[in-house]
Amino acid sequence: MRISLKRFRHGAYHLAFSDRDSGLVMLVFAFLGLICANLPVIGKWCEGVRDFPLRIPLTNINLSVGDWMQDGVLTLFFLCVGLGLKQELVTGSLSRPKRAAVPVIAAVGGMAVPPVIYLSVVTIMRMGGDPLAFRPQIMNGWAVPTATDIAFSLSVLSLFSKGLPREIHSFLLTLATVDDLLGILLIAFVFTSVNAWYWFVLMGLCALVWAWMCRLKKVPWLLVVVLGILLWTMTFEAGIHPTLSGVVFGLLVPARKIHGEPSSRARRWNHRLQPWSALVALPLFAFCATAISLKGFTSRTLISPVVVGICLALIIGKPLGVMLASWISVHIFGLELAGGLKIRDLIGMACACGIGFTVSFLIAALAFHDSVHIADARFAVLLGSFLSACVAAVVLRIQSLHPRARWVTAPGKNHASADRQ
Repeated sequence: MRISLKRFRHGAYHLAFSDRDSGLVMLVFAFLGLICANLPVIGKWCEGVRDFPLRIPLTNINLSVGDWMQDGVLTLFFLCVGLGLKQELVTGSLSRPKRAAVPVIAAVGGMAVPPVIYLSVVTIMRMGGDPLAFRPQIMNGWAVPTATDIAFSLSVLSLFSKGLPREIHSFLLTLATVDDLLGILLIAFVFTSVNAWYWFVLMGLCALVWAWMCRLKKVPWLLVVVLGILLWTMTFEAGIHPTLSGVVFGLLVPARKIHGEPSSRARRWNHRLQPWSALVALPLFAFCATAISLKGFTSRTLISPVVVGICLALIIGKPLGVMLASWISVHIFGLELAGGLKIRDLIGMACACGIGFTVSFLIAALAFHDSVHIADARFAVLLGSFLSACVAAVVLRIQSLHPRARWVTAPGKNHASADRQ
């Protein structure tokens, strides 16, 4: 029994820390959600469970099961994002500005161009007289295609980049990490309705207590759980998206060794929580987010402003923004790419940046207020991400079949044998 349990834990850790495998797990749950929502009997049952209300007594928190997946369970994912960000900012690639400069600027470009594409599509369709383009909420969708999903983009890169240098993987990892940080800021400043000021005071006190607790030699975990629930509740009551409480917790954890410990607490705790995030929180969220009934979908849906705008923003806007920003960084700002890479070497990786999933689904629910637009936006994210993955796979495959001589013959390196998952 002990051997079986040990093997199970080893397998779970392997899945959770493999970009390819964890991405495939989430993809399977996403398609299961889409299929189950459109089965005759199971579809109605899934809709009933998703919309079932769960209220916390003595509070204003009254959310459906689907909302709990989005606002509650997804907090664990954002906690891991916060822990990873803290480690990267202190000791990782983001701690060295010169090395991180190009992917950071590329992340900004990758978030700036998609809204332009989306708003341009809506404007053109308005000029063409499309009645759907005149709906007031349509313009709110500009933020949906701004996010890059770390798990899926790295999965595609890992699957199709055999023989390509490891620096491309590191570039995408840094870019996606910064993209997550910008997405968090976008949610915090754009999609919030601030309530009473005293909630922010209480949130600040909770954060200070946590900053003290997580530096103690022996952390009181029972009190930590209570404190985490309190901070989540206060964030919700303050009008800020409650998943951001996970980011706050993560960013306050020490990223350097303390008390003679073998590794930093941010790294160690992220390692412990990653399986729960990758194999529980994200699959559950993906299942609920994609449980979209296609009964009302017609051929007209495929050419609606929301679907066309988001798809083109992901497929064209994301890679265009990443490539344009990278080119400006190198040829105008005089920055350099790691490992002797050239701008053209980033094309396949840039196409993979068009895979928006977790954060895009979340922003879709925040940007729109009716179920029709939310369903259209999530369908567009699925379609745009799938097409972006296909384009990225083809480009990466072509690049891997015709590797540059400098990748293989660079002194002191063997990029072709770089670590791949």
